[in-house]
Amino acid sequence: MQKALMYFALGTVISFLINYFFLSSENIALDIYYAFAFGAAWGIAYYLDTPNFTLPQKLGLSFVAMGILVMVGTLIFKLELAIPSILKFSTVFVAYYLFASFRGSKSLRK
Repeated sequence: MQKALMYFALGTVISFLINYFFLSSENIALDIYYAFAFGAAWGIAYYLDTPNFTLPQKLGLSFVAMGILVMVGTLIFKLELAIPSILKFSTVFVAYYLFASFRGSKSLRK
């Protein structure tokens, strides 16, 4: 769990810094929100990367996380601004498991 939180924190900070310094959307709150979605994807993917979770559970939990991201984003911003957060989340989530699939253990934990 500690490493999953570390992945979340590092993913959030790195994503925010890249968005803030290189893309500069002129909306700092939106940059923080997108960075949070990016970090959450890495943290959740790492946390679920264990044989204790079945594939349907992993997919279900990722959809729940995306739903929460959209709800929070819609409350803070507009729906049009919340949708890119799930695109970032799902891209990172799929990338994590794509990288893991190249390893013999099918996991990035080991």
